[in-house]
Amino acid sequence: MSDLKDRLRTDLTASIKARDEVRSSTLRMVLSAITNAEVAGKQSRELSDDDIIGVLSTEAKTRREAAEAFDDAGRTDSAAKERAEAEVLADYLPAQLSEDEIRDLVTSTISSLGVGDDGMRAMGRVMGALQPTIKGRADGGAVSAEVRRQLG
Repeated sequence: MSDLKDRLRTDLTASIKARDEVRSSTLRMVLSAITNAEVAGKQSRELSDDDIIGVLSTEAKTRREAAEAFDDAGRTDSAAKERAEAEVLADYLPAQLSEDEIRDLVTSTISSLGVGDDGMRAMGRVMGALQPTIKGRADGGAVSAEVRRQLG
């Protein structure tokens, strides 16, 4: 079993004993999503820590988007619940990259690939090269916006 999954299960047990409803329900949801990812496809498999970080990132993004949607609809109580769940998930994700770090990373990737003159046609190559570096550490939308800005 991966270290991260083991940590999630241990923290779930601790949060249940502490009667922390938000944390325990969020960790249950994440462990369920991990199990679903493990059994998805033709053959079940054990997820690595990197795969689990991908699941956590997806769940955190879902919470952020749901909070925004609830805010737009005027449902502040539901938005606050989604934000609280996102904060719990953030404890298990690696530190997020700042805008400056994303800009520097995109600039260095474009120069190392030598595609600065190719314009938007190089978008896929640049994003493909960046993906392993940013996985779980930055929002893909923010990174693609920066790539577009620098290539366009």
